[in-house]
Amino acid sequence: MSASEIESDLSADERAGLELIRETGGIHQSDFWKELDVSSRKGSRIAESLEEAGVIRREDTVYEGHNTYYLEPAPRDLDFSLLMAGDMLSPFIGEEEVDAQADAFSQWMMNLAYEEH
Repeated sequence: MSASEIESDLSADERAGLELIRETGGIHQSDFWKELDVSSRKGSRIAESLEEAGVIRREDTVYEGHNTYYLEPAPRDLDFSLLMAGDMLSPFIGEEEVDAQADAFSQWMMNLAYEEH
């Protein structure tokens, strides 16, 4: 099932919760239900549903002296093929400075060019 199909199956409350988690980049569950203006019990059920759907991650944490969960968006399906040329990964992944004259880059570009034809 695709991410959009999973999201379309969510209830209005679950969609609102997912949007909140995505907007914040991560939120403690104890703040999550307050921001959604729902009970802590309903907030917990929403978070559990989102985790089961695979659209968020929940990690145990301590926040303001209480055990809670930290909710964050799940990594989305990414297309890493854009970084590939044949079986070579771009030589600049994770590099801070790019040297366009580097042999590794030239080889990667050649593989990319040959792949196009």
